[in-house]
Amino acid sequence: MTETVDIHGVNINNVTMEEALEFALNLLEGDRPGRIYTPNSEIIMQAQRDENLMEILNDADLLIPDGAGVVLASRILNKNLKEKVSGIDLVKRIFENTKKRPASFFILGGKPGVAEKAAINIYSEYPRAKIVGYHHGYFSEDQVPGIIEQINKSKAEILLVGLGAPKQEKWIHSHYQQLGCKLIMGVGGTIDVFAGTASLAPEFMRKAGLEWLYRLIKQPSRYKRMLDLPRFMILTLKTKFRQIRQSNA
Repeated sequence: MTETVDIHGVNINNVTMEEALEFALNLLEGDRPGRIYTPNSEIIMQAQRDENLMEILNDADLLIPDGAGVVLASRILNKNLKEKVSGIDLVKRIFENTKKRPASFFILGGKPGVAEKAAINIYSEYPRAKIVGYHHGYFSEDQVPGIIEQINKSKAEILLVGLGAPKQEKWIHSHYQQLGCKLIMGVGGTIDVFAGTASLAPEFMRKAGLEWLYRLIKQPSRYKRMLDLPRFMILTLKTKFRQIRQSNA
């Protein structure tokens, strides 16, 4: 297990993209389902209000720092995460690796029809990524046993779950022991991006840590959720000032 960095109670793994990819690929050779989650500033703030979510995140096999704000907070707190590791970029690297080691995938999430579009586009770009099944994310609790059966019958090695946070993390935590997959990853809106129903921020905005601004422009209805971004930085600064007071005491 890699070193972890405590960001407001969430133990983020201090990994580079290459190290995260290696960890994910090693899970494919294991004998139990490994779980990867991708906490950003919003998810860490949700965990401040939801003790169960905090426990679920910290029970994961790998937590990658998916956001410039998380990396910045680590530096303010003198804990220095190595780099931002974007969830969608890690998924792309896993797909790219199928050129060396073919793998089978099941896609769970998105509106009806979205996972199917994503499957077609993924296979077109990564022919050795075998999409063995998919199901939309609009299902009721009484449909879950059938979905689990469908996933297991597909014999997928990798399950990508895009139900949005924190629903996807809670769903994975509740059901991963019933699943025969080797790697289960919460991927948020990644399925929509692969389907072409959503787009990534331009590269210059991603490098500048302004993905949040792009999402807000594209989806103004997110503004209430976006309030967690300044709350996250305020919490970080309060924690920093408390560290300074304690060191001077």
